[in-house]
Amino acid sequence: MKTSCFLSLIISILYSGGILHAKSTAPGITEQIDWPTFMERQDPTWDVLPQYWHESAFMGNGMMGLMVYKQPGENYIRFETGHCDVHDHRPGNSNFDIPRLLTGHFALYPQGTITGGTMRIDLWNAETHADIQTSRGTIHIDAMVHADDMAIRIHTDASPGEKDFHMVWIPAEAQSPRYLYANTPEGSWVKQMTDYEFNPPAEVAPWISIQRLSHGGTTAVAWEEQRTGLDKRTYLASIAHSYPDDSAISEARSVIDQVRAIPENDWLKAHRDWWHTFYPKSFLTLDDPQKENFYWMQMYKLACATRADRALMDNTGPWITYTPWPNAWWNLNVQLSYWPLNASNHLDLAQSLENAIYGNIDNLRDNVPEPYRADALAIDRASNLKCQSTVVGIPGTGNNAEIGLLPWVCHNLWLIYRHKMDDSLLRDKLYPVLRQSINYYLHFLRKEEDGRWHLPTTYSPEYGSAEDCNFDLALLTWGCRTLLDITDRLNIDDPLRDRWQDVIENLTPFPQSETEGLLIGRNAPYTFSHRHYSHMLAAYPLYLLDPDSADNRTLIERSLAHWQSMPKDLRGFSVTGASSISAMLGKGNDALTYLDKLFEPRLSANTLFIEAGPVIETPLSGVQSMFDMMLQSWEGKIRVFPALPSAWQNIAFRDLRTEGAFLVSASRRNGLTEFTAVKSLAGEPCVIVTDIPEPTFTGDRKYRIRKIAPSTYSIDLRAGEQVLIRRKGDKSPCVIAPLPSSPANCYGMKSGI
Repeated sequence: MKTSCFLSLIISILYSGGILHAKSTAPGITEQIDWPTFMERQDPTWDVLPQYWHESAFMGNGMMGLMVYKQPGENYIRFETGHCDVHDHRPGNSNFDIPRLLTGHFALYPQGTITGGTMRIDLWNAETHADIQTSRGTIHIDAMVHADDMAIRIHTDASPGEKDFHMVWIPAEAQSPRYLYANTPEGSWVKQMTDYEFNPPAEVAPWISIQRLSHGGTTAVAWEEQRTGLDKRTYLASIAHSYPDDSAISEARSVIDQVRAIPENDWLKAHRDWWHTFYPKSFLTLDDPQKENFYWMQMYKLACATRADRALMDNTGPWITYTPWPNAWWNLNVQLSYWPLNASNHLDLAQSLENAIYGNIDNLRDNVPEPYRADALAIDRASNLKCQSTVVGIPGTGNNAEIGLLPWVCHNLWLIYRHKMDDSLLRDKLYPVLRQSINYYLHFLRKEEDGRWHLPTTYSPEYGSAEDCNFDLALLTWGCRTLLDITDRLNIDDPLRDRWQDVIENLTPFPQSETEGLLIGRNAPYTFSHRHYSHMLAAYPLYLLDPDSADNRTLIERSLAHWQSMPKDLRGFSVTGASSISAMLGKGNDALTYLDKLFEPRLSANTLFIEAGPVIETPLSGVQSMFDMMLQSWEGKIRVFPALPSAWQNIAFRDLRTEGAFLVSASRRNGLTEFTAVKSLAGEPCVIVTDIPEPTFTGDRKYRIRKIAPSTYSIDLRAGEQVLIRRKGDKSPCVIAPLPSSPANCYGMKSGI
């Protein structure tokens, strides 16, 4: 019996018993997924209590965060809170002036001595459950951050010996986390201000903590305790921040009052309904339990860290702690964090990046040196969540002209547009921002004796300064090409079109050598280990160097090999970047080999990350590496399973999204692609690359199919139409269902490991 038929038989038996839920996802395809059961096997579990940020159970709602762990060296359970709006308001835009600030934590002190415990994040319901064992008994804990309301709920159920435990609020120091980190043994390398002015301590009264900042702004934490009998308690807490007034106090209290007025079951249901709607927007299963668990943990993390109407994802999300990175970093971190939202079909969450850029144009203008503000926008390396940064450098005048960061962010915004295909967004939002970000480059281009346009000295992220930086040449080229594409699509007669075309035709080539590949810049070889792949942006993610060209492929391979040949300073996002570049080249085994380097010893127990300080972007970029192995859609082609490693013999996904606004579902068994389904959401041209031999194309009508290259087909899909692609003569059922998984629950902390 064929594997697919056998799998379908098993699924049918389970479904007849009422175990699975089935629905039609595309013509001829059936989805059979018991979501609660499937997600349960993704849950991180602890049978050893976590004790640090990078070990803890974490929750969030895109603005507020909560972490649960045992305080190291102390006899209490720590509930660390965070709120993305809480930040300082000092004059100036440095990490000591306008950083995010810590809020504090609740401390649960048991009657006895903590002897152990277990913990689990219930991903399906976005709740943490823990059983704390003490010398006097046990305390069961259920904790959550509500999906909609700015409220934390901690419910406890104690055994008789622990019924008199007590909970207290411990406010954090409201100082720059970079300053606090610099005073730890791990942070001694961080330069700190010697004349740092301290904010005053918080004022703590019954059920309220108020932090007034020296330069205006107030943070309030309100909470209450409700008791049910002798053993059960429920704590509700809320955090608010206001500037310049102290309305945060009434706001935090108001949230508690509003939540108290809602029947508890209704309130919990609203929270769970949000998450139960979130996960099924797409689906992925594969015969690598570690990677499958990892993928769903990152989906959970993304929805905890941001929402359409909530905070921009910075380096820590809502889980701020002592860190040298207490803001948003734009030289790679923000960009990597947002990539997975496109293919995973969670573009609603990506709106937080759009809001941050499109909603703060005045701040982006103020980030430009004053002589250029009339027509340019920019952002420097670090900013607060409102895009206020120090002023960017002026090319050719120093070593700090890191001017390509906003254009790189615009590439993220372009990808979001390409996955939506909303032309009103393109015309009204992205086009003017991209235009003005490229304008800053145009002020400094100079034509030399070779007749080519050249850039004066600019800064290649985290490496150094050089003329004709590949980082900037790539972004300038991409920006001008994209602006021309936009004006063509929208029929805009922009007076700068001739200038953009001139730049594309006459810009100096990317500096390169026969031994190194792409250089940092003109006369600037790659000579020491460097974690960023900014000098390789022309290859990935901009795809300016088509790997189908033999010369380009050789250049990309040489550049990747040279970069990786100096491993000393390579870090987590170095291996995910190398993985994605390998996937672009169709080298699936290399892509997985690089990706595997993320997991040991770099990835933490809860899949958060330490990169000379806590950060969240690197694991998220690991998801993009997985997508790049499974589904690519650059340069107008949908490539299904373009770079699968040989270890991934079985894989299925449903409703992953591609450029052109297509939803793609596919299944692969025993190393062979069974079927692919494509749905057009916008009616864009559909070109698909498939490894299915002699494919057939079926749908609601007879489509016009043209084979335009080997394994490459053009399909005349209209908006709303779907096509099913499968082997000629194959009549077996097309099913999307979870693959068997053993072991499961790979994350968390296990005894003996």
